[in-house]
Amino acid sequence: MPMKPKKPCRHPGCPKLTDGIYCEEHGLLHCSDRTSSAGRGYDRRWRIARSRFLKAHPLCVRCREQGRLVKATVVDHIVPHRGDDRLFWDEENWQALCKNCHDSKTMTEDRYQEYKY
Repeated sequence: MPMKPKKPCRHPGCPKLTDGIYCEEHGLLHCSDRTSSAGRGYDRRWRIARSRFLKAHPLCVRCREQGRLVKATVVDHIVPHRGDDRLFWDEENWQALCKNCHDSKTMTEDRYQEYKY
């Protein structure tokens, strides 16, 4: 059985051919060093707490501020926890959001880490 032809590496400007997506040189650059969701704290304990919180807070906070009643589906950390276990489990730091509001908040407010001096 003949082998598939090699394809160009997907790294911008790389002319090398590869069997995978990236060549050996760029494969390490593009591998995800992000741990699994359970490794970041979103495990069974979180799913239970999330479910309980959404039952107590069924509507999206941001949509309600605009006069719309939309079902909340995501528990958002108001201040991103970035691995801080105390901040992760602090319910004062949680808010109920719909997926649309959560995605827009994450992309605008939470995207970059703030450095404080």
